[in-house]
Amino acid sequence: MPEPQVTPATLVTPATLVTPATTRPLAEPGPTSPSRSAERDEPPGPPIGATPAPEPVDTAAVRSAERTERAGATAGPAGAAFAQRVRAVTPARLFLGRSGTSLRTADQLTLRADHAAAQDAVHAVLDLEHGPLAPLVDALGLFAVDSAAPDRSGYLRRPDLGRRLSATGRAEVTRRCPPGADLQVVVGDGLSVAAVDAQVPALLPALLDAAREAGWSVGQVFAVRNARVGLLNEIGELLDPAVAVLLVGERPGLVTAESLSAYLAWRPRPGHTDADRNLISNIHARGVDVPAAVARILALATALRGVGTSGVLVKEDPAGPAALTG
Repeated sequence: MPEPQVTPATLVTPATLVTPATTRPLAEPGPTSPSRSAERDEPPGPPIGATPAPEPVDTAAVRSAERTERAGATAGPAGAAFAQRVRAVTPARLFLGRSGTSLRTADQLTLRADHAAAQDAVHAVLDLEHGPLAPLVDALGLFAVDSAAPDRSGYLRRPDLGRRLSATGRAEVTRRCPPGADLQVVVGDGLSVAAVDAQVPALLPALLDAAREAGWSVGQVFAVRNARVGLLNEIGELLDPAVAVLLVGERPGLVTAESLSAYLAWRPRPGHTDADRNLISNIHARGVDVPAAVARILALATALRGVGTSGVLVKEDPAGPAALTG
């Protein structure tokens, strides 16, 4: 086989590039000619591939735009009046504005404080010896027992343990509480001891007094540490009240950590569920106040006694005390 021949069309040298059509010497290094921008006495542009210099920023205009955006729907007299009306009916965090891409410092600090208060409420321990509940020990004979949860940590991890009394607690309740009352009120810390401390000192005496004035026989009130709503079933089994009421701390949120709930059940027994109970919630300063809560609890208890049942089949009368909460 003959050896391949190298032709001028395929030969490349450092000095020249040979093509079938032309043969042109490569450019030799030498002085560069002035650019057109230099000829026009203009500053040279950026090198190819370089990032252009930023345009000058009108900081005053940017700040003005940020102020307008922060104002949002509240800009002007009409917007400010609208925001004021909204804030009057809800504690939700609306129209907060911003600083750059973040909340303003005051709003951020308030949010962090509310979050800390919610955490404290969940992990606190019910205490009858000190604090707001202490006067009720002498005034009402209030005493406390434990649920089956061994401590607060166990209570949070095992909700089922909070739905029944400890063996010692069961024996103490049986010993100190006469059975068969028309109305048995129990205080449970639930998920917010702060709610119990804030609402129960005023609510509990007022509720018991109103029930007695209405002719109800009232059982010995007691408190349960690490309590869940399902405790009502065991209380009904032990004491057989006509109506059992559990005042329990609600799960705290960022609006308030002091909201209390009142769960009511007609002759509760093991196996009953939330469908067999009635609830009045949001008992706190910006929700259902204490006088309204007392009236609603007693009216609902009366309704349960009237129909001999509780749960989803029983509703509050909108023309009764519930309508007075506004």
